[in-house]
Amino acid sequence: MKQVVQNYKSGELAVLDVPVPGCKPGGVLVRSAFSLISTGTELMKVSEAGMSMLGKARSRPDQVAKVMQSVATNGVPATYRKVMGKLDSYTPLGYSLCGVVEQVGAGIDDVKVGDLVACAGNEHALHAELNWVPKNLYAPVPDGLAPRHAAFGTVGSIAMQGVRQGEPQLGEVALVIGLGLIGQLVVQLLTAAGVRVVGADPDPTRCELAERLGAAACGDPASPAVEAAVAELTDGHGVDQVFLAAGGGSNQPVELAARLARDRGRVVDIGKCRLDLPWNAYYEKELDVRFSRSYGPGRYDPSYELEGRDYPIGYVRWTERRNLACFLDLLARGRVDVEPLVSHIADFDDAVETYQRLKDGELKAVAVLFRYPEQEEEAGETQAPAVAVPAVPRTAKVSTPARSAKTPVRLAFVGAGNYATSMLLPHLAQREGVELSTVVTTTALSAANAQRKFGFAEATTDLDAVLGDKSIDAVFVVTRHSSHAELTRQALLAGKTVFVEKPLALTGDELAGVLAAVEESGNDRLQVGFNRRFAPLLQEARERFGARTGPAGLRYLVNAGKLQHGSWYLQQGAEGSRFAGEGGHFIDTASWLLDADPVSVYATAAPGNEDLQVVLRYPDGSTATISYVTTGASGFPKETLDLVGDGKVLRLDDFVRASVYGGKKWVSSRLPKARDKGQNAELAAFIKAVRTGGPMPVPLESLVATTAATLAVQAGLAGGAPVTLARTP
Repeated sequence: MKQVVQNYKSGELAVLDVPVPGCKPGGVLVRSAFSLISTGTELMKVSEAGMSMLGKARSRPDQVAKVMQSVATNGVPATYRKVMGKLDSYTPLGYSLCGVVEQVGAGIDDVKVGDLVACAGNEHALHAELNWVPKNLYAPVPDGLAPRHAAFGTVGSIAMQGVRQGEPQLGEVALVIGLGLIGQLVVQLLTAAGVRVVGADPDPTRCELAERLGAAACGDPASPAVEAAVAELTDGHGVDQVFLAAGGGSNQPVELAARLARDRGRVVDIGKCRLDLPWNAYYEKELDVRFSRSYGPGRYDPSYELEGRDYPIGYVRWTERRNLACFLDLLARGRVDVEPLVSHIADFDDAVETYQRLKDGELKAVAVLFRYPEQEEEAGETQAPAVAVPAVPRTAKVSTPARSAKTPVRLAFVGAGNYATSMLLPHLAQREGVELSTVVTTTALSAANAQRKFGFAEATTDLDAVLGDKSIDAVFVVTRHSSHAELTRQALLAGKTVFVEKPLALTGDELAGVLAAVEESGNDRLQVGFNRRFAPLLQEARERFGARTGPAGLRYLVNAGKLQHGSWYLQQGAEGSRFAGEGGHFIDTASWLLDADPVSVYATAAPGNEDLQVVLRYPDGSTATISYVTTGASGFPKETLDLVGDGKVLRLDDFVRASVYGGKKWVSSRLPKARDKGQNAELAAFIKAVRTGGPMPVPLESLVATTAATLAVQAGLAGGAPVTLARTP
């Protein structure tokens, strides 16, 4: 494998071929996806390595003291050999990365092979293709968080530990001196905590960036602007905390801190700057000077970092691993935005050139990332990431005899939440030839409410009794997303025709479990609630668009909007991402309009990872781009769609109006009533299939392909590359 190294004696930087580290117990072997260059700490090391021996000595008086102690103990010759031997060796660079677990060591049970993790440590998160990382120095990456953003985890933990040392409270005012990488993150963390921030840095571009990211005001520390902003925000009392995130040999940051801090304020040193404290100034205000030790409690403790011994949370709330996980969570929820900090992304093979450009000042950057090549097969060809599309079992079908028009189709509902009671049951309750037999919920009261509103014959919390009732023809699964696959599997094994709301499954294993139930039972009577293909307006527009002879392009804008606080859709750990829950709607609609199933998926996320861009490629060269956004205007229509091909354009405006431009122009009349997104027509087709024993409204192969494509979106976000949909023979 390759690794970036430096010779501290000569200053030489190189990318060396070195052996792959072993996967020891208590840790994992991680293949790097992105690693972050700390433009402060690492460039300081690179610059020091280029100095003369005298310059090195002046820059590191602490090391000179150790050398003098060694001379007194071991003599000059032995000390000289020891120092020269250490200087004339390659040392690693890097301490913050994101990658994929390639091997799991003994004693590790919180991650598995293929998981995305953020890693920390200047001995374990190096600029290298592979790293062994002990348990307390990695944290799983939340769903939807882009790898290049997760690579900021370590520096984010450094900033977070510094903020914690300042003990900020809501409504306070803080001064951040130094707006480099750490300073910019400190600004955002303080802002997220409800603190008003003033920034100080001689670089006007960094000041502008900090203001865009939440600072109230920023300016050159030598100008009166910073002092004026502090006076205005604090009524002349001074700031509650000062965070020293600057480097260099100037004592100006320490003096500025004393001048602008309030009486008994706190001064926190995060960076490595000169600390000649002006005694009178600090004494008169009785300033509390604190130091922030890197990523947090546990740093430099071998029993914690190497042996995996955690500190009890009751005694140490925020360890370095908990800080790392907390920062990743803030990134995933959009409370901190690191994308504006990324000045440059360089290929890992160009590492030496990148460091040199940074050192020479040619590359002006706040943060620089190394992007690693994809894993290669033994033949040397790049292996594209793939998600399996399981084959639908070919088995003898469960007998579904046709029913007479006088025999009602008896339905059971598992779940009676908002969607079931607003979008499905009102249509079914009014439909002739349908009997609402039983409603099953986890709480007795919700079952009783559904029974009262829609006329169910029975209400119960006993699922087994419903699945064992041979008089029930079909089961609707309308529960939370995490239970869909298992409930569908049970209903299929019980011989029921199943209507399950999207999504069918949240993982590949869940999808495989549903198909295993189809194979075991011979029952493939399944429909997923992809209702948009049944919308009358869209069906008419598709018919008027007509057949295609060449590839087409489809653009689908979904203005999803923000979720209300407390929505269970936000429980991504249990219920999957928001797109995993409803993205199948839009993929199914695109595939139906293009009359094919996708063969590859590429997904990318905007900062905060709620806004997604998904590109689907189809066998004939057609493409569909789904823009799933939560940051749009609430007054703009939720769904707009354009299909372009063969000199024709189909346009759908939020299921209210449609138009087709081609040989003749067709524009629908604007619907006078509420938008019809096809639920009623879908239910009619499903009931007809149950009654007649005919084919299900959507082939099972299509349902499986759409589910696999939805799962591939998450895989694409994690890997940062197109994902092939590999169909199982």
